[in-house]
Amino acid sequence: MVESEGHQVQLPSPLTMLKDQLVHQIYVPHVRIPEGRMVELPGRGSTYVTDTPGPSIDSPTIVLLHAVGCTGLLTWFPAIEPLSRRFRVVTLDQRWHGRGIQSDEFSLYDCADDVAALVQVLGLHQVMVAGYSMGSIIAQRVWRQHPEIVSGLVLCATTDRFRSSIAERGFHAGVEAAMFGTRGLSRSRIARLGARTAAKALDLGTDDVYDWAFAEFRSTSPWAVGQAVAALGRHHSRPWLPRIDVPTAVVVTLQDHVLPPDNQIALARRIPGATIHDVKAGHAACVLQSERFVPALLEAVTTVNARRRDFSRRKPPSSSLLA
Repeated sequence: MVESEGHQVQLPSPLTMLKDQLVHQIYVPHVRIPEGRMVELPGRGSTYVTDTPGPSIDSPTIVLLHAVGCTGLLTWFPAIEPLSRRFRVVTLDQRWHGRGIQSDEFSLYDCADDVAALVQVLGLHQVMVAGYSMGSIIAQRVWRQHPEIVSGLVLCATTDRFRSSIAERGFHAGVEAAMFGTRGLSRSRIARLGARTAAKALDLGTDDVYDWAFAEFRSTSPWAVGQAVAALGRHHSRPWLPRIDVPTAVVVTLQDHVLPPDNQIALARRIPGATIHDVKAGHAACVLQSERFVPALLEAVTTVNARRRDFSRRKPPSSSLLA
């Protein structure tokens, strides 16, 4: 509130000013946002899920896993409707993101187990699992920990490890050290209350896609993002990528400054028979360059689905599935 010629003028809040700036600088596609619901995963907690039917009751299913600091809808909303013309499409909020499970610790292992639990609760069979950035890491772990439920993988803006250079090693070591001292906060009443208060922003209407997207973004705290980034820094799937035995497609973001395209391509070449679908876009292509990303995603998912019937699956012994 400021004085102007004897009158009090209400200034917009910093968040409102930031949103207005984003509206003028960032293109967000105006598409239908599907309705979701809270789903209880027995013994694990509740998470927000959308389940968009395909063209028939027999449509193959794809489960979409979102990027760090996002939600299931915020990462995938431009792609859901185009995918649903051929597939049943399921999204969920991962732990500590949006309206995802609020647990004592954040673990990629737990995130993968949550996906398996959701597949069981929804009665899904032989699903394709697609992930973007952090979601692609969790998708890898879903196959690693629960290969019996996975019939195909689509890995977008992905990597097999985050410490492949001196700069990356230094960054993740620093984040991990900083987050180590704050892990106990997840058990505190204040931290839980703060996370759930932020998640209430999702109850806003979706008439304005910018308001909705901004609320989705705000629903995950920076502290939770830091914990997730620290966990990602410990990911290393390179030793077991050659054992992936389901049809796999890798969508490579060629202008990515977060996950180098060369690393994405190298990962694809380590997975037997993986196809590469490149797109001239950056790391936020799933939304900010969706007009380029969605066609590449559709091509990748369609390719994996077409190969599923003829792909010779060799089930690994249970002992090799241990993380």
